[in-house]
Amino acid sequence: MHQLSLSFVRNFMNLLLTATLLAPMCEASAYAELQAPRSTEEKQIIEAYRKANRSVVNVVTENHAYDVFGRVPQEGAGSGVVIDASNALVITNNHVIRSATRVSVILADSKSYNVKVIGGDAGSDLALLQIVDPPSNLVAAELGDSSMLEVGQRVLAIGNPFGLHRTLTTGIVSSLGRAIRSEDGRLIEDIIQTDAAINPGNSGGPLLDTAGRVIGLNTAILSRTGESAGIGFAVPINQIRRAIPQLKQFGRVLRPKIGVVVVDSEYGPLLLHVNPGSPADEAGLSGARRSLRRGPFVSHYVDLSAADFVLEVNNKRVRTREDVIDALEDAEPNKEIELLVRRGLQRNGVRKIKVKPILG
Repeated sequence: MHQLSLSFVRNFMNLLLTATLLAPMCEASAYAELQAPRSTEEKQIIEAYRKANRSVVNVVTENHAYDVFGRVPQEGAGSGVVIDASNALVITNNHVIRSATRVSVILADSKSYNVKVIGGDAGSDLALLQIVDPPSNLVAAELGDSSMLEVGQRVLAIGNPFGLHRTLTTGIVSSLGRAIRSEDGRLIEDIIQTDAAINPGNSGGPLLDTAGRVIGLNTAILSRTGESAGIGFAVPINQIRRAIPQLKQFGRVLRPKIGVVVVDSEYGPLLLHVNPGSPADEAGLSGARRSLRRGPFVSHYVDLSAADFVLEVNNKRVRTREDVIDALEDAEPNKEIELLVRRGLQRNGVRKIKVKPILG
């Protein structure tokens, strides 16, 4: 009886040990059976999100408004993305931080950090921030190449819509080469159009390819309600790369200027005024505005016969004042700008002028 009891105990203990060892394997097997199979595309999206999401920040702004009771603090929110971990640099939209008296960011660790605004440019709707006393484990996003994009390509947007941190939406590149007006009226060209859902709070967040690389910065939506309607716009990362050195050095983006005032006329874009001593003046360009002094009085008049009409800028046909301004600002900063102009209304007054711009 004693022998049988010992044998029974040994067998029971062996069964218990076996069950204990097999339990995790059974649980894993059961979990594997419950987990839905992942397609190749799903795996790509999951990996891209894992790679990039910790570099996305929530940008929180504070400013002050006034009502009948006095000064009232207000908060705003947007998104941003860390582009340089060693220097704690974050890129976002200029309109996100515009008029803010204080700016901070919330990182993936859910902690808030103060930031210093390094520079902002309304014309490209970009702002560069630097995190003050950043954590040692700050993660920067990998930057891609927006020149390689194709319509129909899958893209991902990460941001903080309605304050919901690091939200992922997916879509495709709907179109390339779009143009939108920035907050200062400047035309931003070569914009990426996407149908990835972009809502309030997404502004300044990254648009990614399926490898998790930043290929644009989500900037605006086309919507009658203020919420996603499937048409969003992002500034290409290649434009951002060109702007960052100037934001670092000057705190803004410097653009070529030749010293003219351009207006629309029924005969095309017209130089109304040429600043004395400006590059345009030195190149021999002439404006329509003239001054006439009679004793102590000075009157102004317009003389179209003495003015230059702009026909082309760097071999690009221009038909309006905005065309001229956009073409001048898109010119290479350190290269001469070639203008095709016509003096007055005579066809034989057409000539080419080269102007060396200044940055401003």
